[in-house]
Amino acid sequence: MRLGLVLAAIASLAVSPALAQSAQTTAYDAVDPFIGTGGDGHTFPGAVAPFGMVQLSPDTDILPFKQSYARAAGYRRDDPTILGFSHTHFSGSGHSDLGDILLAPVSGEAKLEPGEADKPGSGYRSRFSHDGEVAQPGYYAVTLTDSQVRAELTAGPRTGMHRYAYAKGARAQVLLDLRSSIYNYPGKVSWSRIRVAEDGTVTGMRETRGWAPGRQLYFALRFDRPMVGKALYNKEDAVPYKGFAQPGRSAFDRAQMEGRALVGVFDFGVIDGPLVAKVALSSVSEDNAVLNLASDEKGFDFDGLRARSKTAWEQALGAVEIDAPAPMRKTVYTALYHTLLAPSLFSDVDGRYRGPDNEVHMAQTSGGKAFAFHSTFSLWDTFRAEHPLLTLVQPEKRNSDIVNSLIASQAESPYGILPVWQFHGQETWTMIGYHAVPVIADAYLKGIRGFDDKAALDAMVKSATYAPYGGLSDYMALGYVPIDKEPEAASKTVEYAYDDWTIARMAKAMGRDDVAATFEKRAGNWRNSFDVKTGFLRARKSDGTFRTPFDPTAINYGSDYTEGNAWQYSWFAPQDLGGLVGAMGGDAATVRKLDAMFDFDNSKLDYSHAEDIAGLIGQYIHGNEPSHHVAYMYAYAGQPWRTQERLTQIVGSQYKPTPDGLAGNDDLGQMSAWLVFTALGFYPVAPGSNEYVIGRPFLERAVLNLPNGKRFTVKARGLSDARPYVGVITLNGKPLTRGFVRDEEIRAGGELVFTMSATPNKTWATGAKDRPMSMTGYGR
Repeated sequence: MRLGLVLAAIASLAVSPALAQSAQTTAYDAVDPFIGTGGDGHTFPGAVAPFGMVQLSPDTDILPFKQSYARAAGYRRDDPTILGFSHTHFSGSGHSDLGDILLAPVSGEAKLEPGEADKPGSGYRSRFSHDGEVAQPGYYAVTLTDSQVRAELTAGPRTGMHRYAYAKGARAQVLLDLRSSIYNYPGKVSWSRIRVAEDGTVTGMRETRGWAPGRQLYFALRFDRPMVGKALYNKEDAVPYKGFAQPGRSAFDRAQMEGRALVGVFDFGVIDGPLVAKVALSSVSEDNAVLNLASDEKGFDFDGLRARSKTAWEQALGAVEIDAPAPMRKTVYTALYHTLLAPSLFSDVDGRYRGPDNEVHMAQTSGGKAFAFHSTFSLWDTFRAEHPLLTLVQPEKRNSDIVNSLIASQAESPYGILPVWQFHGQETWTMIGYHAVPVIADAYLKGIRGFDDKAALDAMVKSATYAPYGGLSDYMALGYVPIDKEPEAASKTVEYAYDDWTIARMAKAMGRDDVAATFEKRAGNWRNSFDVKTGFLRARKSDGTFRTPFDPTAINYGSDYTEGNAWQYSWFAPQDLGGLVGAMGGDAATVRKLDAMFDFDNSKLDYSHAEDIAGLIGQYIHGNEPSHHVAYMYAYAGQPWRTQERLTQIVGSQYKPTPDGLAGNDDLGQMSAWLVFTALGFYPVAPGSNEYVIGRPFLERAVLNLPNGKRFTVKARGLSDARPYVGVITLNGKPLTRGFVRDEEIRAGGELVFTMSATPNKTWATGAKDRPMSMTGYGR
């Protein structure tokens, strides 16, 4: 059938019942924060504003020696009790920390220890039921069975608010536990302090030596009712009381306490209505926490803060309009929600923050322009799709703030390099690469400004040439990282090479041809660890030989690869996937290798020792990031319809609108960003290329309301389970024969229309000129 007849036939299709039904639910109401709180999603259900400094959420089982990978976000769906509500959480991380400043409402006499989950009444923790538990963007509520308290939480950019409704006639108390942490262990709290001012304001701090060493966090807490009593305790054995006590005065009268195991209990007696508590955080000082607390001028108006948070979420989620059946709509809108949680705001209302050098800084560019400092950068994960998505769904100011935060962190780093995995301003040195580099380059190449591009490029080059880091000295000398000198050498070689390519791209765009030439040459280093004889990426030793024995299925931490094996990492050359097709032996050989990966029989393999290995489809591992672009590889080998098949398989098996609906930890939004892009029908395989590889859509209609005010509409005509293939594509009414769409085409606004088919179109986007960008080899 000719193209015109196909389009006419599809245009006559009526709007589906599912599409009409979905219009009745707002984007805000479609979000389900419980998705990912079970399984290995590691998300939290609590209250947070978009990119908010405060993530106010319930903590379930975070006692010493009982911490586990499953509770990295503090909340586990199948846990039976809640200890209380703390103010800092990661969303979907593969590591644990935070859980700062835990409050627990208590009816009657307060017990100072959490107690045991299987022994009701043994401590201040309480059982709860999912019946009546509510989670919405910016709001959470639960009834604590043992405490007989209905607890509600909401949050603004720098403040969190609690509202506790006690049983009639009950004595209302609130316990503050500064011992409690996610990934807790004895000695994690180096020091802490609680002060109670005459006006009832509670301030304090604690320093922890957890994932990020020496992290300082300050807080300020106010209640909307006067206390009738207070008591401060240091529960650490053999530690003398330190504070302002006078002989003969009881703990009830103390106004300050310092130590490593502090608990405060604040008594309000029998009250005739709910109790509201407002909390603010700061990395700078207690005074700055008070300043942040005062910045919310609405006082203790819980409903007002909840309404403002809802408005902020409606605006943020409104960047994408989705028409799809309810389950898919919920799944994708929740994914979008999860991409808007981090990197989180970290500077105070006066612009100050504590940086990686543990000094206080002002968030200002080299030109004196103020910006909002952000932290919590899981860059090994988020450079792939999370940050590229933010360039489309968040204002330019947010993206420039993120880049300015990275540049400032490099300037303040004792090592002079960009963040690797940073939270609360502190470096953890987790994962590999210098993946702040593609985040900056991708933003710059897409036209995002508001930062010093020269300072940015200098920071990128310094990170890529800091010889003591991760085998870079040998990488620069040999063209690869040698495994006999550096662990995970194969992964580091190819990830450095990709990052180098993005430096070259940005340098060339800035007219810095000298820098571009150096790093474009380094971008080809992926070949130096690719073994054409076996068709796998392999670790090489200093003498140039590949390490043996070699097992492409082996996964061990600290081995040749990072959280993966040769099957996953052999596809990592995003800048030159056409060249990789050539190295694999051409189109047919590449497709056979891809099929072998997806169809691999894992029945005789045991990966139980590797926590991050989840969501397996053969040797494809969707629950971990190195695999995330692999389904799109078929498009580089001239068979884009196979990409469409694999995407159908992945989306159908790895995402569900249920608590266990994420196959692996969300990694600060990367798993979710993959779904948002894929559902739209395209994906940023190589951030920095300004191209998105076309896959297939999973939404009947979607509109990107872009930061520049333009609208880009994606339609999937005839979409159904029986029509999973792309038959015809038009862009702004004209046939699109290539397998990619350019960033500039999206930002210009317009309409991308997929006509879906029951059978694959094996002629579309198969020619070399129609394949996505590649440095060398096949494709352009």
